[in-house]
Amino acid sequence: MLAIRFIAGLLAATVLGLSLTASAQTTPVRLRGAITAIDGKTMTIAVRDGTTAHVNLADNWAVSLVTPLTLADIKQGSFVGVASTGTDADRTALEVLVFPEAMRGTGEGHYAWDLKPNSMMTNANVATVASASDGHTLKLDYKGGGTQTIKVKPGTPIVTFQPGQQSDAKVGAKVFVIAQKAADGSMTATRMAVGKDGLTPPM
Repeated sequence: MLAIRFIAGLLAATVLGLSLTASAQTTPVRLRGAITAIDGKTMTIAVRDGTTAHVNLADNWAVSLVTPLTLADIKQGSFVGVASTGTDADRTALEVLVFPEAMRGTGEGHYAWDLKPNSMMTNANVATVASASDGHTLKLDYKGGGTQTIKVKPGTPIVTFQPGQQSDAKVGAKVFVIAQKAADGSMTATRMAVGKDGLTPPM
């Protein structure tokens, strides 16, 4: 149960990062990069934009492993999070996250994301999976009657979450972290997503 609660918390932070605030005095900051130093209380990340981020680690900070799946793991009825680019009339996946069943409904909807400029995140139920000339097409339905059709081309990263250990967060590991930035510029994180066996978290 502890692992399920942790993963659900991590995913809620991941998919709702744009709107999360720990308090009126902090702002959520999404960090994507590799760990260059960590001692259990602080962590340094070489961020993908070329900057360096120093992050304080909260007490009992937690880790979730990002592990690979294949297109065959996306089935009708799966609940997924898909980052995509394009327009609603012609949308292509940047990555697909297949939610563990315990996290069904997390962050459901279609909203702006920052994986790439003008990208969107769609957390929704898979209504259909269809073959296409350049991959597969997912029809996604989400609450409120919303729907999106998104192409998933060959080579698109497809992943899920598994419980991890603090020891998985080591120098060289690729991470996705939502840190809370205080008014003084300091950042604190309570959990992180770590790519298993060198995988880069694609979200």
